[in-house]
Amino acid sequence: MRSTSGNSITPIAASRLSSLLFAATATTALAACATTTPPADLTGKADTDMVRVLAAYQKLGAMRVATLTVEQARMQPTPGQAAMAVQQQTQGNLDKLPVAKVLRWLLTNAGKIGADPKRIALAGESAGGNLAIDTAIWARDSHLPAPVAQLLVYPVVGTDLNTPSYMETADAIPLNRAAIEWYVAHTTNGPTDLADKRLNIIGEADLHGLAPTTIVSAEIDPLRSEGEMLARKMKAARVDVQQRTFPGVTHEFFGMGSVVGQANLAETFANSRLAAAFVLPVSPGTNVATPVHHRRHHHHKAD
Repeated sequence: MRSTSGNSITPIAASRLSSLLFAATATTALAACATTTPPADLTGKADTDMVRVLAAYQKLGAMRVATLTVEQARMQPTPGQAAMAVQQQTQGNLDKLPVAKVLRWLLTNAGKIGADPKRIALAGESAGGNLAIDTAIWARDSHLPAPVAQLLVYPVVGTDLNTPSYMETADAIPLNRAAIEWYVAHTTNGPTDLADKRLNIIGEADLHGLAPTTIVSAEIDPLRSEGEMLARKMKAARVDVQQRTFPGVTHEFFGMGSVVGQANLAETFANSRLAAAFVLPVSPGTNVATPVHHRRHHHHKAD
């Protein structure tokens, strides 16, 4: 669980006011991982702060990506070895996933840890964003109390690798089209999996009745287009959604607020939405956002 604190999101054991279930993802551990050592900015779009981060990344040198079992991954001394644990999921009910089990447990036991079961939000980054929205859909279909909000940070919500952002960021770092193709090859079992509504959310999933949603996207990220498309689909389903694409930054920029200006803006945007949702009693479809005003050049919204 994580809770908001200032302009950053920090881990805590529990909060008396609210709980934020943050779905972690292997991609986070792979922020400094590549098969080759690239130049600092292959796209030519990174802003000054991001260039510094990418330059530091470049100095780490080439590191190999490998697939391990979950047990093997747990034995690795540091995530810096750039090993990704892949555990194949069998077809079945979503409630078998750990994040869904945690949500069900928290709804029942929040009071035992000083949390409010009526103030639970779901959040996730990259593949974790997919887990977060899938869990929200599962909770709705299971007739469980809805979370007060969702925070989806450059989520994986589609299976089309030919979107505009995929084409524009074919050589981006730390995440690019080739890397996504590698992940798809190692974590799916073919076309049937790619058509599954839990993965192809923007193509197949029913989004009606979901909680107010905040989507953070990065300009230099193959996942940008699907985040923007998700926002449009949510608006069509009458979900309260705000999506912002932050310019000049890459996948994994969120959380770098102390060194990347756009990351600080993204964290402020996300925190303001979560804070509003936690403070006010809300229901799905209710607009709980307090407007966040930035200068126009800092970001742009999806249509």
